[in-house]
Amino acid sequence: MGAITLDEMNAVKLMNRIDSKYVTSEATLLRMLDAAAAAGYRALETEGARISPYDSVYYDTAGLTMFYLHHNRRLVRQKVRTRQYVNSGDSFLEIKRKNNHGRTSKKRMSIPSDKMMDFGSVPEAADYLARHSWFQAGELSPSARTCFSRITLVNPALTERLTIDTKLAFTNFRTGLRTTLEDAVIIELKQDGRAASQMKSILLDLRIKPLRVSKYCMAITLTDPSAKTGRFKVKVRAIEKIIGKKLTTI
Repeated sequence: MGAITLDEMNAVKLMNRIDSKYVTSEATLLRMLDAAAAAGYRALETEGARISPYDSVYYDTAGLTMFYLHHNRRLVRQKVRTRQYVNSGDSFLEIKRKNNHGRTSKKRMSIPSDKMMDFGSVPEAADYLARHSWFQAGELSPSARTCFSRITLVNPALTERLTIDTKLAFTNFRTGLRTTLEDAVIIELKQDGRAASQMKSILLDLRIKPLRVSKYCMAITLTDPSAKTGRFKVKVRAIEKIIGKKLTTI
């Protein structure tokens, strides 16, 4: 598969986008990558690596406001996280917002890497959160960590970006419980909705079906026995069926 650089990726930022999510197994992923290579898709390569580790810390209120907005099907919702791109060491405060038309926008600012667990102690970051979200830094605390490895593909026309997340592992800071998604793979197709998608045809041919999965919501569902998680337990069972394994918590 050909490579694409970060500079070239600037043309496919898609910060205001429509996302389509899918779940498959690692075995089916290999077939999908073969088809993508044949169709001319390129893989993001940074410092010689095409698989990049990510480390994200999701914040929430004591009552899990952001988790329940998603669980209760609120169309307009937000998530707040810090994220480190492990290969480069770059870290950011990120605010994701979804509107009632299904569009997702993301705003972010750089933060020191040692502030992943305490971005609120950085005055500029606390002010940024207050200006771009419904929340104040003082009412949020680290809720869950998600770690995974990501492959990013871009189509030849530079009209869509595909992120492929594997080796997903979750830690709940409040309960101390940990889990993984075994060999499940979360695929996210990101596009502005105006261009045809060859990847959707590839996914259809491989019978990889859409399944909207939030990493943060999966983390809470699997690691917080006291949370109301009925809606997401259905998604857990769907993932277990796809990979043929039972997901367990440590």
